[in-house]
Amino acid sequence: NSLFGIDCCAGEEDWVDNRTVYIGHKEPPPPGAEAYIPQRYPDNRIVSSKYTFWNFVPKNLFEQFRRIANFYFLIIFLVQTPTSPITSGLPLFFVITVTAIKQGYEDWLRHKADNSVNQCPVHEVQHGKVVRKQSRKIRVGDVMLIKENETFPCDLILLSSSRDDGTCFVTTASLDGESSHKTYYAVQDTKAYTTEEEVDSIKATIECEQPQPDLYKSVQPLCLPLGSENLLLRGATLKNTAYIYAVAIYTGMETKMALNYQTKTQKRSARDTIWFKSTHVFLYRRVIRAFTDFLAYMVLFNYIIPVSMYVTVEMQKFLGSYFIMWDDDMYDKELGESAVVNTSDLNEELGQVEYVFTDKTGTLTENNMEFIECCVDGHVYVPQAICNGQESEELFFRALCLCHTVQVKEEETVALVEGMKRFELLEVLTFDSVRRRMSVIVRASTGEVYLFCKGADSSIFPRVVSGKVEEVKDRVEHNAVEGLRTLCVAYRARLALHDRDRRLAEAYDQIETQLVLLGATAVEDRLQEEAADTVESLHQAGMKVWVLTGDKMETAAATCYASKLFRRGTRVLELTTKRTEEQSLHDALFDLSRTVLRLSGECSDFGLIIDGATLSAVLQPGPEASSAGDYKEIFLEICRNCSAVLCCRMAPLQKAQIVKLIKASKEHPITLAIGDGANDVSMILEAHVGIGIMGKEGRQAARNSDYAIPKFKHLKKMLLVHGHYYYIRISELVQYFFYKNVCFIFPQFLYQFFCGFSQQPLYDTAYLTLYNISFTSLPILLYSLMEQHINIDILRKDPTLYRDISKNCLLRWPIFIYWTILGVYDAMVMFFGAYFLFDNTTFTSNGQVMFGNWTFGTLVFTVLVFTVTFKLVLDTHYWTWINHFVIWGSLIFFVVFSLLWGPFLNYQRMYYVFMQMLSSGPAWLSIILLITAGLLPDVVKKVICRALWPTTTERIQCLITVPNKPVKG
Repeated sequence: NSLFGIDCCAGEEDWVDNRTVYIGHKEPPPPGAEAYIPQRYPDNRIVSSKYTFWNFVPKNLFEQFRRIANFYFLIIFLVQTPTSPITSGLPLFFVITVTAIKQGYEDWLRHKADNSVNQCPVHEVQHGKVVRKQSRKIRVGDVMLIKENETFPCDLILLSSSRDDGTCFVTTASLDGESSHKTYYAVQDTKAYTTEEEVDSIKATIECEQPQPDLYKSVQPLCLPLGSENLLLRGATLKNTAYIYAVAIYTGMETKMALNYQTKTQKRSARDTIWFKSTHVFLYRRVIRAFTDFLAYMVLFNYIIPVSMYVTVEMQKFLGSYFIMWDDDMYDKELGESAVVNTSDLNEELGQVEYVFTDKTGTLTENNMEFIECCVDGHVYVPQAICNGQESEELFFRALCLCHTVQVKEEETVALVEGMKRFELLEVLTFDSVRRRMSVIVRASTGEVYLFCKGADSSIFPRVVSGKVEEVKDRVEHNAVEGLRTLCVAYRARLALHDRDRRLAEAYDQIETQLVLLGATAVEDRLQEEAADTVESLHQAGMKVWVLTGDKMETAAATCYASKLFRRGTRVLELTTKRTEEQSLHDALFDLSRTVLRLSGECSDFGLIIDGATLSAVLQPGPEASSAGDYKEIFLEICRNCSAVLCCRMAPLQKAQIVKLIKASKEHPITLAIGDGANDVSMILEAHVGIGIMGKEGRQAARNSDYAIPKFKHLKKMLLVHGHYYYIRISELVQYFFYKNVCFIFPQFLYQFFCGFSQQPLYDTAYLTLYNISFTSLPILLYSLMEQHINIDILRKDPTLYRDISKNCLLRWPIFIYWTILGVYDAMVMFFGAYFLFDNTTFTSNGQVMFGNWTFGTLVFTVLVFTVTFKLVLDTHYWTWINHFVIWGSLIFFVVFSLLWGPFLNYQRMYYVFMQMLSSGPAWLSIILLITAGLLPDVVKKVICRALWPTTTERIQCLITVPNKPVKG
């Protein structure tokens, strides 16, 4: 038996229990060996669904009633005594049922997706023949036949392939977003087995770790080690290879793809927090009385926090997300993609962003490299120049031709390259983000062995021992200042390969030394279309923009100037390794802090450049800096005074740390992170709002984001238009709901003083039930979806309007108190106006009281419905036929329902009450007078405030209303 080992653990080499896999389920070791206990492994089913047919009802109900809002309404339903249980039971049942149907449908879609994967046909080698079976029936140890363009059904070890060298090409776009083809290698001892009979004859044992989620890192502790280059992951696809044979080692939910399923943390809007605080104001007022009275009155007044508000808010967020996805301005013809909303709960958060953290390559730039020039042995060459055939130039271009790994699809291209092949590839020292370079070791036809190396200047120059270093270094710095991306090329001849058996990282480090510098290349990564205009608009809107990139400082700084992150008047401060080498970090921070404070009166536009090494020292100072104070606070103080910050040479984890640092600062600003690559996912998940670019580095960022957009330029409309609108809309929706329910329930409170606190309801049960469901909910829902208080084009042209809604200005306590006072005032006008009018002789006939208790309540309710609806009419700026239909239709429905509810449905206590009320002229006059009196203060307040203290938004609205008025400024 051959003994194989694979280890794909994350982090340090912490050993865990191994599993033993017998290829083809061959018999275990013969008697005399240790006792063999068969191991049980899961089948290959993938389960992403949450519910089953049997547990759906209890599990869904449990999850729904874990929400404090639903539990609160359940208590209301259980203790309902003054009114019919149907009054609160029907809305609660509606909410629970709609949510259950929605979640059940979504889970059914997951079941369908799981079944399509689990029932996919696959091919297995059994007894020397290929048999067909479903993917879910694959077991650990099965030998699988995979054909070209098929997706791997589980995690496999490559045994052999149709290619003579035992390699195969695989694309892992569905795993890590990289669309390029990668090369994988068959096990050395089995790559010659290329038929079903030969593969079936293999008797071998695989020793491998228990399932681990890490996709890449591998170490080799056993006698014939396997690495990640032998491991084919579920979800990857076979390319440019006719077929392969491989053995299953991890199946089902133990595959690395399943282990990497990560449920994103539910992000909650800051507006939700304020909304819940507002509900507590009303809830806590109810504990004054004894417990039994508390329950009774809680039921009577529970409508102040209606269950329909939760439904309306959820519907507004869900339906509003489609308006973003349907926006034609956010459609990119080149990619054929539109904006995608993955998290609709954050629509209004787009209108409150204070910090924007953006990646550079592929986000601000096109990620489309164009060769500009190269510097060879100190001489500069442009694409039009012709190489003069000198040895240094020949070595330089030979290095460029050989020092890369690429797979091409066209067979003609492969034939041309292979026809000119003169070098034997001995080893590839692959690129990684720590070394920041890659190398190839080749043998020429003369027998000489060369190492060609290319990488970042910071990783190449320290390893160079000869060549025109200073000339090339100067040219590299010049190109970086011009905003070009640079790459250094070096080589080493006559290698000795005696150290290949050492650990991989040590071997790379030893081999890539004593290099001869050949030169450097410069390529241009152009800015995306309208990137500079978008960054400038974000600045004008009051947002602070940070660029977080792994590029070198000079290149990144040039891009920042080109994108208008740094402007002509920007005073740029530097906090880099070069500065901290000259003075301590403590002194550098205090110098910058004093500079910012001293010049704050002369210059209001500061910019900061910091590199990854210095940032690490700021975030995690060493023990020698413990007495130097809190570096983070000083750093944050500097950043607060900077409109733009550039962080270069950043690792992916540092990007998330920066976002977390700003989020946790004392101001608690709303943050947004935007990027296009897998290295941006950490900061996208960390920020309040994460936006992914559908770029060339795959879709991992887009999949893990809250919103995905085709290009960076679409961020402008996403924030300045959609964010502006949805913040205005959700603010009005929440405040209006509290207002109309204060108007609704406060007359009920006042009524208790006139009925001996007998808990007698003022309104009929039908009105109690339908007020928030049918009579007043649809107009505000439509308002929250379609309201445009300012034209879209104006919002795009004038980013400063974004400042009018910043700092959560519309959901602050003063605004909330104003709406509450307005609701109390309107409620008092309705109740006492009707009370005093009823006390007048105009409502009597022959000395007898014409109307009774239910008529009084119906009159108050009629004034209430018309008043709160007209209040919304006064606040509406954007009218369409849909608005008219819903608003006037709701009022007509109320009137028709009231006419039919008593006489035609034979409801005794409301029998002809509404008809009798409308037959009275004084009742009609009372309704008109009370509606006018209720709306008048709000109208007066708006007129005075617009005249004396208008906001920028209100001034522009006035200019739109009076188009001939000249626009100033």
